[in-house]
Amino acid sequence: MTPIRVAGTGSYVPEKILTNFDLEKSLNTSDEWIVKRTGIKERRVAAPEQAASDLALPACRRAMEAAGVSDRDLDYIIMATVTPDTCCPSGANWLQAKLDAPQAISFDVTAACSGFVFALDTAIQYLRAGAGKTILVVASEIMTRVQDWTDRANCILWGDGAGAVVLKTEEGAPQIIESYVGTDGANGQNLLMPGGGSKTTPISYESVDKKMHTLRLIEAAASVRVAVKHFALSVETVLNRRGLKPSDVDLYIPHQANIRMLQSLAKRLDVDFDDKFFITIEKYGNISSASSAIALDEAVRSGRVKPGDLVCVTVFGGGLTWGATLIQF
Repeated sequence: MTPIRVAGTGSYVPEKILTNFDLEKSLNTSDEWIVKRTGIKERRVAAPEQAASDLALPACRRAMEAAGVSDRDLDYIIMATVTPDTCCPSGANWLQAKLDAPQAISFDVTAACSGFVFALDTAIQYLRAGAGKTILVVASEIMTRVQDWTDRANCILWGDGAGAVVLKTEEGAPQIIESYVGTDGANGQNLLMPGGGSKTTPISYESVDKKMHTLRLIEAAASVRVAVKHFALSVETVLNRRGLKPSDVDLYIPHQANIRMLQSLAKRLDVDFDDKFFITIEKYGNISSASSAIALDEAVRSGRVKPGDLVCVTVFGGGLTWGATLIQF
């Protein structure tokens, strides 16, 4: 099988920090309430002039520098996002122009919070098919712009940022050794943004008044149970393919959705949460597809991941979507 190396990682988060104490000023909530239920203490907010491709650019530059590749080395640019600069052109196209990579084929992947793993899986298929040798994968989101800031149960969860990796068809560590994705469109109504697509166009006063252009989280308790189930399924699928057990994984890098959800996942996998899970949710909140990408870069750069470690990136998102990628460092 074609070797696929994670040649470099990178990430970027905006400078502005929005703390729980800041939210107390405008919402009927408290730092204690938010931390207890979500694990989030603060999140980052993009500047008004920043779009998704603007957050993606420095993350990509850092990944490319780590990989030792230039703009003109890229065969594909794949961006995972549900908050692109524009619906047309794609966020990846805007990014391609900023990177000065006219030879690269660029497009977006939309899989909600699972987007990073879906984009990785897409890149893996292109590389294994021989369609290219170097692919830039980036997940970039500005989730704070699709919130109803009067909905205290939902708006407290989200933040902005971007994470990137460069994949190359070459030997050497770290190697992607397994990948899996799954979807269930029939049960994807619990997390949705009704406006913006062809179901709600053109944008009208009525659609804005009904807040149809903001993210809605429905039946949160049921969503947690379903999420844990599919998080675990994804992990078990990639491990079973390699004849491995959950305890064989040195570090889990999950989508940073909710601390309670991730603790439940650790319990279901029968592994120690504090020892085996890399968590960034307390400082960044949920950045949809970018959460796991940013966490992967921070785990690498902080030294939390060591040579020889087996790392599992596992995700779940609206759609429904889920998946996992297994990386041998």
